[in-house]
Amino acid sequence: MISMNNTETKIIIFTDGSSRGNPGPGGWGTIVVEEKSKEGKVETKITELGGGEKHTTNNRMELTAALQGISYAKKGESILVNTDSSYVINGITKWIHGWKKNKWITKAKEDVLNKDLWMKLDKSMTGKKVEWKYVGGHIGILGNERCDHIATAYADGVPPKLYKGALSNYDLPNILDVSHNEVSLKKKKSSSSKSNAKAYSYISMVGGVIETHKTWPECEKRVKGTKGAKYKKSLSREDEEGIIQEFETLLF
Repeated sequence: MISMNNTETKIIIFTDGSSRGNPGPGGWGTIVVEEKSKEGKVETKITELGGGEKHTTNNRMELTAALQGISYAKKGESILVNTDSSYVINGITKWIHGWKKNKWITKAKEDVLNKDLWMKLDKSMTGKKVEWKYVGGHIGILGNERCDHIATAYADGVPPKLYKGALSNYDLPNILDVSHNEVSLKKKKSSSSKSNAKAYSYISMVGGVIETHKTWPECEKRVKGTKGAKYKKSLSREDEEGIIQEFETLLF
């Protein structure tokens, strides 16, 4: 938990990104919650942010949402970012160290995917105390659900009205409650359906060598019976890149 003294401003951020197609029209949503101590009382202010692009990807929108939220905060402030993007959390807390060491070039001698946004996000954190927390998507967490609504609205070309003002007048007064509510079985299934989704590719790592495969039989042939082999299924080019980056960090 982030502690707060009488003069410190505590920033809690919720983020989400969306795209209709990958790539396709996309949007991002961010909620910045500012808690300020004043004369022994805590004043809480809400600022909703959002935007969209005509041709983008889900991961770029997730990154943009986090970037906008952290950029909103001032240097010296303590920030807790709640996001349902493992891609963003793993990238900014794990993979980025290898990327910077290798000057943002992958093992395949290509630029890190979304390099421009990763560099901006890294710079936006300078002088700020940032903590990252994973929250499940589509499980009833109020901040995440609202950010999802903002993001999808921008992706659909119908920007919503964004709120800025006191928490007491906000439609979601319990936004800081990150315990989840049960949602429909349909939503639960959709959030955990990766194992049944059509593969974009399969990635394997054997003896420190990473390879991509278009079919499972190709991947299986390489990893089956091989001690220490690792493999994962990707659902998109960005997902593939993220897995490759994850495997590459094991080599540093």
